[in-house]
Amino acid sequence: MIAVFGSVNIDLVTAVERIAAPGETVMGGSYRAIPGGKGANQALAARRAGAETVLVGAVGRDGFAEPALALLRQAGVDLAGVAAVDAPTGAAFIAVDADGANAITVAAGANAEAQAAQLDALPANGGLLLLQREVPDREGEAAARAARARGLRTVLNLAPSGRVPDGFLALVDVMVVNEHEAADLAGFLGLPDDHAGLAAHLRTRFGVGATVVTLGAEGAVGWEGGAEHRAPCPRVLAVDTTAAGDSFVGFFAAALDAGLPFGEAMRRGTAAGSLACTTAGAQPSIPDAAAVDALLARSAV
Repeated sequence: MIAVFGSVNIDLVTAVERIAAPGETVMGGSYRAIPGGKGANQALAARRAGAETVLVGAVGRDGFAEPALALLRQAGVDLAGVAAVDAPTGAAFIAVDADGANAITVAAGANAEAQAAQLDALPANGGLLLLQREVPDREGEAAARAARARGLRTVLNLAPSGRVPDGFLALVDVMVVNEHEAADLAGFLGLPDDHAGLAAHLRTRFGVGATVVTLGAEGAVGWEGGAEHRAPCPRVLAVDTTAAGDSFVGFFAAALDAGLPFGEAMRRGTAAGSLACTTAGAQPSIPDAAAVDALLARSAV
């Protein structure tokens, strides 16, 4: 079982020729309202990967709440832990350029009111807690502490990037970062921008048992107990990188929860992230297990 404590958003997405520079206006065409949010995206990815998945978070009492939850409900994610609050449902404003790269601004809304106490109904032992940083860090840390007491492993996707308290890091079993987040985290800790060194430091100083750094089109590199693992990205035609990272994290976490070896979990994550780049939008782009299996089979030939 995977419990995801995280954000639920509605994404307002428009295509642009290029991403605007500071102070510049760039015109897009139409726009779409698509369900998103890192917590919701990763919960959907874990569920599509085959894991029993519970989402804990908050939405508003507004017209965006149900559209933001629709695909999760359809996929069978348990939404009993999603509270309705007076703040508006979280929203992300996403511009996607002609090369598929994106620029994202997130308005937290109801996500700022998500509370770790909503996790109290979780089973006492077994499973995995998946966290990101689109809900308050104080609640994320409290959730990780509760997970540790219940015997759940905690996976933290340090996204969006930012400094987190040392006490929070000490409750993390598996850290997942992209290259930019890894560089930021190394800087916060007074370390050089060296991925292996960062993983070793997290292990020796904070007890983080495993660290994964995603590398975009180059795949991912990870360390578990000091051993290095590499997972290349299967090649695809990218049209939109939105939710690629979330697809990686959800499939990676589901594979760990299923007991697969660390390196195999990374391979499934990179395949899911690659497939997510082939379809526009956040949750609509998240693949299912059959698609990931097929891509891995083709890549092995």
